Amino acid sequence: MRARRRLLVANWKMSRTPSAAAALARALVAIPRPAQLDLAIAPSFPALDRVGAALAGTGITLAAQDVYVEKEGAFTGEVSASMLKDAGVALVLVGHSERRLFRGEREPDFARKMERLVEQGLAPVYCVGETRAERDAGRTADVLRSQLAALDGFSAPPSGLILAYEPVWAIGTGLPATPAMAAEVHARLRAELAARFGTGVAGSTRILYGGSVSPVSAPGLFAEEEVDGGLVGNASLVASDVAALLAAAAAPTTGAARA
Repeated sequence: MRARRRLLVANWKMSRTPSAAAALARALVAIPRPAQLDLAIAPSFPALDRVGAALAGTGITLAAQDVYVEKEGAFTGEVSASMLKDAGVALVLVGHSERRLFRGEREPDFARKMERLVEQGLAPVYCVGETRAERDAGRTADVLRSQLAALDGFSAPPSGLILAYEPVWAIGTGLPATPAMAAEVHARLRAELAARFGTGVAGSTRILYGGSVSPVSAPGLFAEEEVDGGLVGNASLVASDVAALLAAAAAPTTGAARA
């Protein structure tokens, strides 16, 4: 039996109205889910209430796509960690590549966001990953290490911390990392966690893969022991695709993790 439970996080981005999101959530609730798997859904902020109602009592976790760096105040258009907690959210994405690219957010911002989540008892899903130019230049390890600096101010990891490796060059391109690539990077991330917080934390922290996860790519990716599930975009918007991803995540792994 795996030491870490597999997890799929459905990131719906800015793609569904509240009513459409609730309907999709009900469709996913109807999919049989293996007992050893966890599923979380991250709709847009306006859909949190309706999706949360659809998920009530199902064991599926309500997640959010972002949080603001401050506790409260005159910050028009922002959403605080306390608001998310009151809405029933348990997991929150932090550091998604689209926030880095379109909003110019960086590690100090992500550290503050995780601090706000810790204060409210919410778990961060912290996203890291390199661009194609950075990978081609052999800088993947350096980029990941610099991104993990957002955790350097924590004496212990944020409770419930999950990492998501999302190579920027794979997101929405239909060209996912190979299973070997993903396993290698996940092992590297686990080593970085061990250096910061010890081997116990590193061994128990779930590390998800994100970037063109689909029913085609998922079986190979999820066969890797180091891959603890997926942060899924487009495929999470189709109920039949989610069913296929859940089946792939429930399949046996290759066994020993790669070095």
